[in-house]
Amino acid sequence: MDAHTGLFYAFAAVLLFAAFKVITARNPVHAALYLVLAFFQASALWILLKAEFLAIALVLVYVGAVMVLFLFVVMMLDINLDGARKGFWKHFPLAAGVGALIALEMAAVLMGGFRLSEAPKSVVMVGETAAQLSNTKELGKVLYSQYLYPLEVAAAILLVAMIAAIALTLRHRKDSKAINPSDQIRVKSKDRVRLVKMNPTVAAPEPIAVVVEEKKA
Repeated sequence: MDAHTGLFYAFAAVLLFAAFKVITARNPVHAALYLVLAFFQASALWILLKAEFLAIALVLVYVGAVMVLFLFVVMMLDINLDGARKGFWKHFPLAAGVGALIALEMAAVLMGGFRLSEAPKSVVMVGETAAQLSNTKELGKVLYSQYLYPLEVAAAILLVAMIAAIALTLRHRKDSKAINPSDQIRVKSKDRVRLVKMNPTVAAPEPIAVVVEEKKA
């Protein structure tokens, strides 16, 4: 076993451990930190595959932006852990079935790639052709031509997930003050200003006489 294979197994083992801790950690902050570790290990695997652009994009986008946002949201929401654990075993069969279905689909896709009859032919480029080749450009061509429809489906799923996250975290407080925009549009001038007629001068009130009775000795 060479060094390349050894690094692959090391990064893969840490990735599996971090992914397992993400779903088993009791503290949501710890789960988010384990997910950051999983992203770093996946980025290392991309580097081993000579996909530097995907590796740096994974670190910058997910670790540098998305996970920082997750940590802020988790720490600001003040999640009730006892309430979140209620009904776990009630929904466990459905969750386990969905997880098994996803695992079978991933296995079917991956095993189909492992059963290739011939190894893919590599193109060796030298000179100016190799210098002009860009992984980012080639990735963009494949992504927006061959995988255009899966990309649009993924974008729609992310949009639905974002709307669902906003709806789940939206809380209506009784002490919060808000204005309904529809009421603002339907308002009339007489509802905004009320004219009150008052006299220009007001008479001063009469002084009140105070009588002090002296106590007789």
